[in-house]
Amino acid sequence: MSIPIYQVDSFADVAFKGNPAGVCLLRAPAEETWMQQVAAEMNLSETAFLSPQADDEYALRWFTPAVEVELCGHATLAAAHILWESEMLPARAPARFRTASGLLIATHRDDHIQLDFPVTPPQAVEPPDGLLDALGVTPVYVGQTRSDYLVEVDNADVVRDASPDIRALVRYGIRGAMITARSDEPAYDFISRFFAPGAGVDEDPVTGSAHCALAPYWSARLAQDALVGYQASARGGIVRCRVLMIASCSAVTPSRCCAESCSPSRSVCLMRCPTMRSGVCES
Repeated sequence: MSIPIYQVDSFADVAFKGNPAGVCLLRAPAEETWMQQVAAEMNLSETAFLSPQADDEYALRWFTPAVEVELCGHATLAAAHILWESEMLPARAPARFRTASGLLIATHRDDHIQLDFPVTPPQAVEPPDGLLDALGVTPVYVGQTRSDYLVEVDNADVVRDASPDIRALVRYGIRGAMITARSDEPAYDFISRFFAPGAGVDEDPVTGSAHCALAPYWSARLAQDALVGYQASARGGIVRCRVLMIASCSAVTPSRCCAESCSPSRSVCLMRCPTMRSGVCES
């Protein structure tokens, strides 16, 4: 049986930039071991696996070459792009994904794709012993989300020049760490890099899920809701973010609000044009 699989450069408007993601279109849910093997074969930071559900929704799972992850921005963007490009969804219909992080929705916005993701603002912490040595930086701020550390440094060159000890980062039992600073280029509000050895990815080229922490952090620091971030990896990529207040609630995403007592929470929109290549996976 032939199963179509695509490679999409997300957070990019030309090929070979941004973050490449695999997108595998399934007729029905696949066996987990097989999906992990496909992701390892693709050898991209994430491969997305889509299977149709009722009401034009899709089950969506993401795998790195090493593990399954709970949330991935660039592979979600890639998955939505493929559904529209392959005409599995009408061009202007929203793409609705059922995931381990709840319902995620992607919509067309002119020449961009908009993702509505929950925010994961960091909480200030004392860095554990050895973390800053492993990152090789002196911090202005250290915060932690459920899965990552966020470290602000005092200038953008520190972010660009950082050369962490990737193997040392593994011992902290987290997905990864992001280093960030206010941008020294007027086109961007902040820059960042993201290292995720806990997910089997030494450095992720452009990380949508990391901006679920970066966007609310810099929104508070700069007192603005609309932000443009540049992820300064070798491939590089731009992430436009807007931190929103939303009053709706969802029983499947308690981080947004409680099903019993709904209160406003914030979401982050991540947008950038993808480019695409395709192939076929034999099963």
